[in-house]
Amino acid sequence: MSTETLTDIAVRTEDVWKIYAQEPEDVEAVRGVSLEVRKGEFMTMAGPSGSGKTTLLNMLGGLTRPTRGRIWVGDLEITTLSNKELARLRLESIGFVFQAFNLLPVLSALENAEFSLLLRGVPAEERHRRVRALFDEIGLGGLEDRKPGKLSGGQQQRVAVARAVVGQPTLVLADEPTANLDSHTSDALLDIMERLNQEHGTTFLFSTHDPRVMERARRRVSLVDGRIESDERG
Repeated sequence: MSTETLTDIAVRTEDVWKIYAQEPEDVEAVRGVSLEVRKGEFMTMAGPSGSGKTTLLNMLGGLTRPTRGRIWVGDLEITTLSNKELARLRLESIGFVFQAFNLLPVLSALENAEFSLLLRGVPAEERHRRVRALFDEIGLGGLEDRKPGKLSGGQQQRVAVARAVVGQPTLVLADEPTANLDSHTSDALLDIMERLNQEHGTTFLFSTHDPRVMERARRRVSLVDGRIESDERG
């Protein structure tokens, strides 16, 4: 692969496996997956429960190490990194959106959204400016001081999306982000993520079985029994 081509790649894998040692036999959760995700894609990994999509997503984000195989984020091979280096990569280059929101209940919406910027040492004034501008963009203006317990599920997920993208990551990984939301809220959230993708070039990769998410995707990868069964565009 040429250097010129590498600059277009957000994340890629080469023959990645994840095997869990269990009795009476090992479980092959991901089996020999090779995949390239280009910068600016808006794509899904879909499949039934147990297909390996969440395990693969976690490996792409450096949350879980593969049993064997290689993974790159951009031109950096993350499978060779230490745990400390992986933590730094996640902080600086990867945004995560989880179905459980994972917001800190003692922090305000603004404090939750700016948390990664705080860890990166961004000055308070700049943190507040960036988060407030993003909140205005995604319909959270005026809710900066509310704690998660005072926000609806859809509002909490918007805060989670803001937290994921405010640092301008190379890649946003979203694991079943609409699973706990009604159809109206899901559509509104997907509108926001599509707009961020189109206007800012943010790469989004979803693990999902929600048909509403799959309909929006411009690329759909299907996983069955830990392997890629199909890869469709359009």
